[in-house]
Amino acid sequence: MATPQPGIFAQGTRTHRHLEFAIRPGVGADAIRAALAGLRQPAVSAGGANIVLGFNEAVWRMISLDPLPTALVGFPDIEGVPVTQCGLWVWCHGTGDDVLLDVARSVASALAAVATVQQEVTGFVYRDSRDLTGFIDGTENPPVEAAYHVATIPGGSPGAGGSFAITQRWVHRLDDFHALSIDEQEGVIGRTKADSIELPDERKPATAHIARVVIEDDGEELEIYRRSVPYGTVTEQGLLFVAFSADPSRFDRMLRRMFGVADGVHDRLTEFSTPVSGGAWFVPSLEALGDALG
Repeated sequence: MATPQPGIFAQGTRTHRHLEFAIRPGVGADAIRAALAGLRQPAVSAGGANIVLGFNEAVWRMISLDPLPTALVGFPDIEGVPVTQCGLWVWCHGTGDDVLLDVARSVASALAAVATVQQEVTGFVYRDSRDLTGFIDGTENPPVEAAYHVATIPGGSPGAGGSFAITQRWVHRLDDFHALSIDEQEGVIGRTKADSIELPDERKPATAHIARVVIEDDGEELEIYRRSVPYGTVTEQGLLFVAFSADPSRFDRMLRRMFGVADGVHDRLTEFSTPVSGGAWFVPSLEALGDALG
């Protein structure tokens, strides 16, 4: 059975760094494999950190020796939702800023000959796993024991043990959001702020965030596995949205509902937060990585 990258599911880490790399022009598959050879142990704890590797479709097709997932696709094409696709995504998460800085610098150094850093986001767990809006983030996540089946391609399928992922950086307008009353804030999200209890239908607006992103198909909820983290400075705050799924069409459906593509009803959270980046990734199994890197 193929083994997913363990860092997808590793819990308890409070410091996160997300690096997105553009492949240098003219770089070939052998050079990419050689550069990645130093990262042959993704997502295993090394110096208190986990590393997860994701590839865009073109780069994975270039270096992979395994059958490709039939659902391998790019980021959803939706008006108002930016796509800033790079070639390689490296997610490092661990015990503290000092360890993560060393790990991230080592990753960038190992890849410097073949790729350049296009985006770096330093995230963190805020209080008791809350977004900077003050609401608990990830309440709809499946429990860890079920997340494996939600996030990874099943055995017997091309890409088995791998996962599809998307990343988006959202910039919040916190002053505007916090200017709302608590009742209004809860109407935007669809949950109570203090303890994240879903609002009853009579109190939950059709524009509430969870009313838009919780989707059922034939009575079954279409789940994704979220590993998002807040980020922020004094001048800019937001969320680095990270999600995994065995079926990438779920990302497309959720984003389309958020932005009212089918019915014109927008997720009201988009009045207070704007996406400024977007990438889609294939996160191969450990075995597929080993085959690709030799």
